[in-house]
Amino acid sequence: MKRPKADRQRLLKDTIEQTPFITDEELAKKFEVSIQTIRLDRMELSIPELRQRIKSVATDQWNETVKALPLEEVIGEVIDLELDSRAISILDIGSEHVFSRNKIARGHHLFAQANSLAVAVINDELALTAKSELKFTRQVNEGERVIAKATVEGKAKGLTLVQVQSFVENEMVFTGNFHMYQSNEHKGEH
Repeated sequence: MKRPKADRQRLLKDTIEQTPFITDEELAKKFEVSIQTIRLDRMELSIPELRQRIKSVATDQWNETVKALPLEEVIGEVIDLELDSRAISILDIGSEHVFSRNKIARGHHLFAQANSLAVAVINDELALTAKSELKFTRQVNEGERVIAKATVEGKAKGLTLVQVQSFVENEMVFTGNFHMYQSNEHKGEH
């Protein structure tokens, strides 16, 4: 059933406000219209594309809170962050991330996304990776979106343990345990 344009645009605006990280493709399916129609609706409503929405939310919320590295140095785009607790980032795998011959993502990009997220989640100006244990559970291909989720698991032997799990859709593609060094001034705090 086709909705009148005004109704569709009102619902589109509400949907994006409730789920700001929804893609144009997902919106097109939801409203049973073409991706081009969604893009035109967004333009008419002055709603930026997904990448800009992610950047503006991330910049507004976390520029003041990320201590260990500037937000633009995190590999991928941070979409959720609670210092010393959890963080989530998104990395869209493009041609610059893959081997040219087989279009499979180079492992160091997945590691960099996970490691930089583990650094960003630590509430300390000096958070460094002391040790990591990694496991790649499946290859990632060009065009896929990797969602990395970091969780601070606690402290042991003066290091903070951060677990990062990376997914494409709901399939785990990478897992890593990062043992993070922090400067002395924060060791006793929590």
